[in-house]
Amino acid sequence: MSTYQDYYAILGVKKKATQEEIQRAYRKLARKYHPDINKESSAEEKFKQINEAYEVLGDPGKRAKYDQFGSGWEGIFAEQGPQGEENVRFHFSNSDPGQFSDFFQNLFGGGWSFGEETEFRGGGAGRRRGRDHEATIDLTLAEVYHGVRKSIELEKVEVDSSGRPARARRSYDVTIPPGVTDGSLIRLAGQGSIGSGGGEAGDLFLRVRILPDSNFTLNGHDLATTVDITPWEAALGAKVLVPTIDGRINLTVTAGTQSGQTLRVRGKGMPVAPGRYGDLLVNVRIVVPKRLSARERHLFEELAKESRFDPRM
Repeated sequence: MSTYQDYYAILGVKKKATQEEIQRAYRKLARKYHPDINKESSAEEKFKQINEAYEVLGDPGKRAKYDQFGSGWEGIFAEQGPQGEENVRFHFSNSDPGQFSDFFQNLFGGGWSFGEETEFRGGGAGRRRGRDHEATIDLTLAEVYHGVRKSIELEKVEVDSSGRPARARRSYDVTIPPGVTDGSLIRLAGQGSIGSGGGEAGDLFLRVRILPDSNFTLNGHDLATTVDITPWEAALGAKVLVPTIDGRINLTVTAGTQSGQTLRVRGKGMPVAPGRYGDLLVNVRIVVPKRLSARERHLFEELAKESRFDPRM
């Protein structure tokens, strides 16, 4: 028997949390427990739980189903069977089913493909347009910055040679333009459910989810990062290498720069429009050496005797 997963508790949000609050909680936790950042042995499993929770709560349709059934999901499913047009099957992004719990797979079904497909069965006269569907597509910051062409697999319902609906698996090349924002939608026309009575097919919408990055934090079209400098670089000024999405640049640190100060590099953020970019915000962190050679210690002692600077005055 699979164990009930409290997705709200995993993300640390209330059941009445808005989608924006859920997204903020996910991004904060995903960055904290990302295996590239957090080297603790339990981080990878925690990261999987966070992704699973957001896969459900970050999608209004899945969240509604999760809220409806709650911890009594097994008893409800045992009583329910196909009910005409309300018989629904879900398919999700993330093609490896092993990364989600048994609870998730039992609640949302064992079929896996790229994207979510809802199959509606039942009668209905006249021409009827097929239903639109929505899926999540995960992108790295680099993919958002440069734009990317991705190949995806979609399991959908099509009409076979006998005129009956049948499941088919198809591949599509999707072009992601540079500068898409988190939560924005990309439309694949005619890739939703088939229409009835000769009606046109619905559309598939891909909702962009930008993955956490080990070097940068995304804030609108701006990027933020941290650079460590030495006390003498802060006091005397220096040129230091800082990362950007498309390579490193030399940043001028002026004499007297303080720890915690933010330096703005214009035009080194994410694309806003053709030829326009957000900024890179560099947070300066002054790092004091933990170990000193005899010569270094002597120089610091000489500086302490010579200097009249007192930050507490």
